[in-house]
Amino acid sequence: MPIGVPKVPFRIPGDEDATWVDVYNRLYRARLLFLTQEITAETSNYLVGLIIYLSIEDQTQDLYLFINCPGGWVLPGIAIFDAMQLVIPDVYTICMGIAASMGSFILVGGEITKRFAFPHARVMMHQPASSFHEGSTGECMMEAEELLTLRETLTKVYAQRTGQPFWVLTEDLERDVFMSAREAQAHGIIDLIANEGVEIVKKNQWKEPK
Repeated sequence: MPIGVPKVPFRIPGDEDATWVDVYNRLYRARLLFLTQEITAETSNYLVGLIIYLSIEDQTQDLYLFINCPGGWVLPGIAIFDAMQLVIPDVYTICMGIAASMGSFILVGGEITKRFAFPHARVMMHQPASSFHEGSTGECMMEAEELLTLRETLTKVYAQRTGQPFWVLTEDLERDVFMSAREAQAHGIIDLIANEGVEIVKKNQWKEPK
């Protein structure tokens, strides 16, 4: 948690007096989640834990995942995607700033019709890359095969969730493709832009868990 995060009063259900909690934990109680850093194993485990816990606590309330992410590790990103598909509540995804690389994969993984981007947000897609630069030929070949498998998996998911043909996504992932919110909407990565999504969040009547 960053230094200087403000605290706000929050009364835990069953307690008489409010206690001071950091603003992020207060927002978590309202089902508002944030992915605002590079995806690592630690980031993934933390977010997956929140998604599963909150969905168990109350299966009737949807979750809202705000994304401003430069990308990160592929497998931890897939873990977040899979957790979003596993839980019963719908998961809204909302891009603010940028959803790049695995950030765009998680963005497209939101409940279809419930994926949003702010007007000036950017989305970037590309194929998975390797950080394996040294090693034997056999090890490099094994990693190359694994990367090809992961690339095919990601391409199939993008195609399924955007409605674009597989060959279109295959070409997209050949290079870095940057898109505006409007272009991402036309590509099927998001469903709506800005105020439509913001209004849904504003109008939602948050209820405290019993």
